[in-house]
Amino acid sequence: MNKSIEDLAKRWLKRRSDGLSMLEHRVLQSAIERKTISRDTNETYAEQLTLGQRLADGIARFGGSWSFILGFLGFLVLWAVGNVYLLRQDAFDPYPFIFLNLVLSMLAAIQAPVIMMSQNRQAQRDRIDAAHDYEVNLKAEIEIMALHEKLDEMRHSQIMGMCEDIARISQRVESMEGRLSALHDAAKGKR
Repeated sequence: MNKSIEDLAKRWLKRRSDGLSMLEHRVLQSAIERKTISRDTNETYAEQLTLGQRLADGIARFGGSWSFILGFLGFLVLWAVGNVYLLRQDAFDPYPFIFLNLVLSMLAAIQAPVIMMSQNRQAQRDRIDAAHDYEVNLKAEIEIMALHEKLDEMRHSQIMGMCEDIARISQRVESMEGRLSALHDAAKGKR
């Protein structure tokens, strides 16, 4: 492919190259160089995470699991049973469990922002994935258009070749008709 970015931008994207985004420019360059653009965005993204970000993702993953819900439900039942029935008079947090409410409020105050941080990172990751999907789809479309052009060129050259063959055959048929006509006239003249 002996083309420039300007040529490809005009032909396939119907725009000038100075109006292209960096992503579109990269896609056209990869088409010229015949290189792939697919990559593992998960691996790239995971390499960039800090320890705090990985910790927040782990907490959000565990906090949204059935293990956490069932474990915490067991803790609440133990707390209630322990303070109401087992400790009765010596309960350190008697009913209505004011200390438990304080602990739950503190846990929610910490857990909510951590989950929100993880969700924000997931949204950012989704945007990266969407941009990469667009890049791969655009490259695929460009490659398909290039294949169509090649097929059209091949079909055109085949049609031109067939036209030339038909013209040669037509000349031969006319030549044969002329000879047959001459032979026929000569045969009539001999009788």
